[in-house]
Amino acid sequence: MEGLLGININNNNNNRSSKEVTVVDGREIEELVENKEAFNSFVEHKFRELDLDCDGKLSVGELQPAVADIGAALGLPAHGSSPQSDHIYSEVLNEFTHGKQEKVSKTEFREVLSDILLGMAAGLKRDPIVILRIDGEDLQEFVERPGFETEAVAIFSQLESEKASLRKCLMEGVKQLTVSHGMPPSSDPWVVSNIVEPAIQELFSNQPDIPATQDVFLENFKKLLVIITRRLQEHPVIVAHTDNNFDGSGVQRLLANKFELDKLLDSAWKEVPKAKTNMASKEYLRIAFDKVAVSADLPPYGAIDGMDAVMNEAFKLVRIDDGKAVNEAEFKKLFKEMLASVMLQLQGKAILVSSNSVVHEPLTSASTLLNVPSLPVSPVE
Repeated sequence: MEGLLGININNNNNNRSSKEVTVVDGREIEELVENKEAFNSFVEHKFRELDLDCDGKLSVGELQPAVADIGAALGLPAHGSSPQSDHIYSEVLNEFTHGKQEKVSKTEFREVLSDILLGMAAGLKRDPIVILRIDGEDLQEFVERPGFETEAVAIFSQLESEKASLRKCLMEGVKQLTVSHGMPPSSDPWVVSNIVEPAIQELFSNQPDIPATQDVFLENFKKLLVIITRRLQEHPVIVAHTDNNFDGSGVQRLLANKFELDKLLDSAWKEVPKAKTNMASKEYLRIAFDKVAVSADLPPYGAIDGMDAVMNEAFKLVRIDDGKAVNEAEFKKLFKEMLASVMLQLQGKAILVSSNSVVHEPLTSASTLLNVPSLPVSPVE
């Protein structure tokens, strides 16, 4: 299948509920970057496509489509949708421009795009995306199994059902179902408007909305799920599922690799704005930390609330907002202290983040920056 980056992704199939699923693990992205001839051709084509004034360099405005497309490939909502996603868009643009409003050469474009793609590949290798086709089969099995009534009672008991209408309780009950039940994310607007709401309307077409009791809820919940099952059979939903376990192991690996860590810190210090005294404000530790995050298997700041809390504790440890300036040695020392703090926090209490996102074909087909032919790959053993 064509992957999230517009690249024909090599499929690694596992078995789930007697059905095949697709695992996107980043191997083809990595192979594209490592194939110098193919990657240079890819960059040449995309650079010409973006260089609207044909001056051999890309302005901030000309880079915007590339940044937007990388965001789409990462599964981010459109720019302006949320402060968290806007922060990531800004960081991607800063990677290209090094935080300056200057034009970017083809060489700089190639180097940054290579780093970004390899970062994506590393992330997918560590936390593969499982592509599921939800077609009603698992939901039907859930409705028909002996334990359905027990689970439905448990769902009803969690609802604020007192004086609530049956329609409202059924809508809330559907929201309690997950991919493991065979239900696509009910928070997705497309799922709501094309699957859930039409099923609700069909259920209530021949009966009035009444107060919800447990018995009434159980009877109608089953009827509703049967209707949803039929709609999923007619309109299957593709869902991208990920599990990310942030346990500090990536930070520990980076701290143990002195050569890689020193190289990253040298690069971070080089890009930090400095005064004539070659001193830098401690506040730039936050920006530098974000750039090193991928090498420590950490998400960007602003992407996950739980991880933001961990990083904030590390920032407090070094008093990042005290307005003081530090030299290179102190900057790197504080940086290592932040990494150690994050590692210890995650080793004490890991953060598991599971997500399920509906894959909408119009979104992926609109992604053109990374739309390249597939490379020949070896079959998966």
